Amino acid sequence: MDDAGHPYERLSPDVVIDAVESRGYLSDARILALNSYENRVYQVGIEDQTPIIAKFYRPGRWQDEQILEEHQFTAQLLDLEVSVVPPLADEQGCTLFTFNDFRFSLYLRQGGQAPELDNFDHLLTIGRVIARMHAFGKISHFKHRPALDIQSYAINSAKYLMSSGFIPASLEEAYRTLSRDLIAKVESAFARVDYTPIRIHGDCHPGNILWRHDAPHFVDFDDARNGPAIQDLWMLLSGDRQQKTEQISEVLEGYREFCDFNLAELALIEPLRTLRIMHYSAWLARRWHDPAFPMTFPWFNTERYWAEHILELREQMAALDEPSLAIF
Repeated sequence: MDDAGHPYERLSPDVVIDAVESRGYLSDARILALNSYENRVYQVGIEDQTPIIAKFYRPGRWQDEQILEEHQFTAQLLDLEVSVVPPLADEQGCTLFTFNDFRFSLYLRQGGQAPELDNFDHLLTIGRVIARMHAFGKISHFKHRPALDIQSYAINSAKYLMSSGFIPASLEEAYRTLSRDLIAKVESAFARVDYTPIRIHGDCHPGNILWRHDAPHFVDFDDARNGPAIQDLWMLLSGDRQQKTEQISEVLEGYREFCDFNLAELALIEPLRTLRIMHYSAWLARRWHDPAFPMTFPWFNTERYWAEHILELREQMAALDEPSLAIF
């Protein structure tokens, strides 16, 4: 859903502190904005205690039931000793709160650094932990959260961009034909792979994995949804084909210690990458009226950006024609 107006302009430091204190904490008035744009996330100092993290949900994006479903999922994972960071619950077990029309939740601060994805021991361990997450994710499905699908990530994204006025007129036809052909290829690829959607993290890039005490800790389940297991694995891969093959082999060696993996899903890596690329551009366009976006992504609304984006999509067209990764 697109936002109406700029609601975050009302989210001043005083409002953030007052919201946290409404839950019974006493702030020391220290506040630090963290790297988040879809939502707003702050570290808030607490008198004589460790700072906590306050997450303010973007108005209009998720319904309460969808947020609470994510909260329940992460709490259950932690109960199974999978290292995630669920929201803090009050004495009544509530995890989603409201202050001045903002919905928010509170989290323990979690330290760590990015995993070393060129370290095969890290990849092996990450594979094991994701497998335990997925083994639980297979038990049932999200009822309220949407699925990772072609319609929302690619078809709707292309339609929005073609009607938004962001794409320069000189590049509109190139984008129209290219996005149409890419969607057809992605649809064909998904039709060839028989997979069972499960509950997944959904945005499992290295920035959402904190390495601490020789173990990975997973944060930010805001994009959790039903989807193919490979979605939580492919963003760990980088480099040339040989390097990616070695990396996914290591990840899956650890993964298959705790959960079965359908090797046919390897054919979805490039289709999923295509969906992410198309969705990302539409996401920036949909959020452009949020003042934080023009300041953070000044290169977006330029002709050069769209020319480079179309080039990237052409590269994806070629990647979709290449054989998928395979392990033995």
